Amino acid sequence: MDLIIIAQAAGLFALTNIDDIVVLALFFAQGAGQRGATAKIVAGQYLGFIAILVTALAATFGASFLPEEVRAYFGLLPLLLGLRAAWKLWRGDDDDEAPDSDNGPALLTVATVTFANGGDNIGVYVPVFVTVGYASLAVYATVFLILVGVLCAAGKFLATRAPIARALSRWGHILLPLVLIVLGVIILVEGGAFGL
Repeated sequence: MDLIIIAQAAGLFALTNIDDIVVLALFFAQGAGQRGATAKIVAGQYLGFIAILVTALAATFGASFLPEEVRAYFGLLPLLLGLRAAWKLWRGDDDDEAPDSDNGPALLTVATVTFANGGDNIGVYVPVFVTVGYASLAVYATVFLILVGVLCAAGKFLATRAPIARALSRWGHILLPLVLIVLGVIILVEGGAFGL
């Protein structure tokens, strides 16, 4: 029985997080060769995903502080981050003002993008969580947190494959703002934000 729950949790995670691998690969490419970048990206991914999980669990337990209509507006976060990165790229000011900018993407940037991209996760997790017992919830949460590490490893793997790494190092500074902007627009449109 527990193996079935583990398989269901793994399948649910894979279906709701497969889109994160592209963004993670871009973050890893952006931080390639920079001290501490991998740790910040992994920590940011975990921080963002834990926020998704806590929000889904809170909604499951009846703390409906996050109305369904609000989730669509999560798209503003990656959209604004993407527009900011595009603006800095256009101005030729590719360096962040943050003191840790020489060590890859900022932890909070990764966490924010992860959380913003998790609106659909919350929408899928809550109905599933409502139908399973407390023991199963613990299994789901454990499997999800283990698989976040696997997802990070896959993103790092993709970013370090020679042809992909070359493409990401050549185009990553353009692709990351573009992916964030598109991701933000998709979240806004699919959620019906602003009557879209």
